[in-house]
Amino acid sequence: MPDAFASALFVHGAGAGGWEWNAWRGVFAASGLQVAAPELVPSSSGLENTGFDDYLQQVRISLRGMPRPRALIGASLGGLLAAATSDDADALVLVNPLPPSPWHAQLPQREWPEIVPWRRDARLSSTRRALPDADDATALFAYRHWRDESGAVMRAAYAGVALDRPACPVLCIASQLDEDVSPTLTAALALAWQADLLRAPAISHAGPLLGRHAADLAAQVLAWLSAR
Repeated sequence: MPDAFASALFVHGAGAGGWEWNAWRGVFAASGLQVAAPELVPSSSGLENTGFDDYLQQVRISLRGMPRPRALIGASLGGLLAAATSDDADALVLVNPLPPSPWHAQLPQREWPEIVPWRRDARLSSTRRALPDADDATALFAYRHWRDESGAVMRAAYAGVALDRPACPVLCIASQLDEDVSPTLTAALALAWQADLLRAPAISHAGPLLGRHAADLAAQVLAWLSAR
């Protein structure tokens, strides 16, 4: 058990929810840490009017409610949100994170509608293709739980968010064949931020969380935290 840490907050990616951390939450909770994986929710004016700062404020409030020392762990969009709130954390773990400026310029170019219809357009077949390293039950669960996302949030993330290098220890995790955030890009961010880099056995973008090796990877992150 990593005696130095009392809690861990998990921040999910775009179009997903706190459920994508189920495997990691189980591993961390079994080690005695207080864990939370809250759902990012739309603003009162609706999903299409939800901005990056709306999510950022939710993460900051959740993090400040966790006992210290606390680890902040984010994946994809959640990684960018976590990095932006790392001044309130004692360690930061970024899993295939959407990178801040200037590395954002290396992301694939995308067009984002007002509401990104990941729930509306979800198909089991496309979910299965997106999660080649997950078992059938996990892919089915993910297919049933994808959600639509705010296009404004995605446009802000892809336009580049300027961040200072975190003051706390940082671990970056990169999937082998991530087509959304390339492992080369995550490695470049880790180098610039003087962070540790873990190349995960997962293949896909969400594989470190939903793949067959998710629990093993969570245990490796716990070991990294204990060394901090």
